Amino acid sequence: MLFKTTDEHEALRKKVREFAEEKVKPIAFELDQNNEFPDEIVKEMGELGFLGIPYPKKYGGQGLDVMSYAITVEELSRVDGGVGVICSAHTSLGSWPIYAFGTEEQKKKYLTPLAKGEKIGAFGLTEENAGSDAGGTETTAELDLDGKRYILNGKKIFITNAPKADTYVVFAVTTPGIGTHGISAFIVEKGMEGFTCSDHYDKLGIRSSCTAELHFDNVKVPKENLLGKEGQGFKIAMATLDGGRIGIASQALGIGQGAYESALAYAKEREQFGMPIAHLQANTFKLADMATNLKAARLMIYSAAELKENHERYSADAAMAKQFASDLASKITNEALQLYGGSGFIKGIDVERFYRDSKITQIYEGTNEIMRVVVGANTVGRAPKVKAVGSNKKSGPIAGVRKGEIYEGDPKEAVKNLVAALKKDGYDFTVGIDPYTPIADSQRIVVAGRGIGEKKNMKLIEDLAYQAGASISSSRPVAETLKYVDINRYVGMSGQTFKGNLYIGVGVSGAGQHLKGIKNASTIVAINNSKNAPIFNNCDYGIVGDAMVILPLLIKELDNGEAKKPAPPMKKIKRSKPRKMAPTNPIYVDLGSGYEYNPELGDPENGIEPGTPFDKLPDSWVSPVSGEAKDQFIKMDVPEDRK
Repeated sequence: MLFKTTDEHEALRKKVREFAEEKVKPIAFELDQNNEFPDEIVKEMGELGFLGIPYPKKYGGQGLDVMSYAITVEELSRVDGGVGVICSAHTSLGSWPIYAFGTEEQKKKYLTPLAKGEKIGAFGLTEENAGSDAGGTETTAELDLDGKRYILNGKKIFITNAPKADTYVVFAVTTPGIGTHGISAFIVEKGMEGFTCSDHYDKLGIRSSCTAELHFDNVKVPKENLLGKEGQGFKIAMATLDGGRIGIASQALGIGQGAYESALAYAKEREQFGMPIAHLQANTFKLADMATNLKAARLMIYSAAELKENHERYSADAAMAKQFASDLASKITNEALQLYGGSGFIKGIDVERFYRDSKITQIYEGTNEIMRVVVGANTVGRAPKVKAVGSNKKSGPIAGVRKGEIYEGDPKEAVKNLVAALKKDGYDFTVGIDPYTPIADSQRIVVAGRGIGEKKNMKLIEDLAYQAGASISSSRPVAETLKYVDINRYVGMSGQTFKGNLYIGVGVSGAGQHLKGIKNASTIVAINNSKNAPIFNNCDYGIVGDAMVILPLLIKELDNGEAKKPAPPMKKIKRSKPRKMAPTNPIYVDLGSGYEYNPELGDPENGIEPGTPFDKLPDSWVSPVSGEAKDQFIKMDVPEDRK
């Protein structure tokens, strides 16, 4: 058997390489420095057919094989890893699940413009609490009353091609409490009401690609946009990632190849000790190892691509290729920079950019630790199920269990209720502090989030901080991106930690890294116009409404008409706990064994979380005592002695 690419493959390689050298390479440094998405480059890639390589011509694709796709990503990444991943994420993540699991109508409507490069695709799986463990998805999708639309609520993070993408494959829980069996996939379009994206991240590498968060606030998705069937989402996600790993392996290979070629050319030119440094034995060995490992990685990737093309099992092969190629890219770029010496540490030298670009290939579309889990499961088999030590209960809110008293309706009434509750908890609003007191020394803080809008609205934040006797703070984007406050004033896991008494968040959505920075606050107050903002699940008191309406009312309510007295030394206010509710769910009994299924408790040992209603149990669930099916259970009311 001759392991060799075809003439057609090499003709495609030549075409993509020429494009990358002529169009991408001259602006790669500028794109990296400016954190800029290459709109015109991507448009031209679409026109050249690069974004639809492996899809049938009937859907607007090029009708080529998976190896052709791998070569395309490899050659783009050889010049710029960011451009390579734009192509990879669009093709393997944003388009493939529609091709593999979509209806004919969905393929015509969504896949065709994606394959033609007229639209860009993206894949919405990762969440703050669902990274490597994708089964921890918290975004929800519920059918509305007329059964014609799903209502999506939640948030996705680290989404490649957002916010530039037009079409998103998004995963959400349709049946809570049954783990991965309750996740479904949806096709979501840019512009759907309630669907927004954050600003794209300021990343270490692949800076020409954009990466952002997706926010879903009562987004109405037509029922016909369900991809596959309800409950198939996890299967769709895992199948998609298997193929996506071929793309990331190709990206890593391209980055490594580019760094190797750059270092080889430099080492042949740079002279020390009377000869080109390429001929110093230590460097010769470095370059020889690079060439050897690149060859091995290429063969692994192309082999996985051929297996996929021929509908053979390729999951382990794709994981092996991704793991090997990305680890290799990190090693090669490190060695390439070392060959350049001090010159390689300077911005504008391509190996410096390759060095930064390579790291992410070990992380996304499955960390390399997860790749070893996948390979291990295909070699030694899956580990046997064991009873978990401790509770199987799903973790609660990041900021801990809070009162969760949310005020809606009349803004004046909501503000009065909030202030009355805070005063009852022991807060004295006749005292004040310097609003620019360091966060670590503050008893109270007022935090501005993106929801406050324009910078002029910071005047309301300042006035509220004065009346509340608090320091001014912000979420990370307000300090880092909008620059409304100094960078040392934002709170969160990556910023300042607030351990004082009163936190008032205005227009803060409640990102996980932010909530981790305030979890020790005695009292958390949230003001946000979206009832579905995560911060409302982490607060003691909340007002749902327009901050520009709420803030003037709250400032007035806290104003006693006198100058604030100096605040005394902080006395930590004890956190109050929410009142427990009596159980109301009916109990279901297996008459054969007497086993009772209590929705309040669930069946954690068999993957059923507490709070799962009986009618939401998967059809495959059986009594853990007798093995009887669901239809053998009878419904009973909660006994009086349990209420």
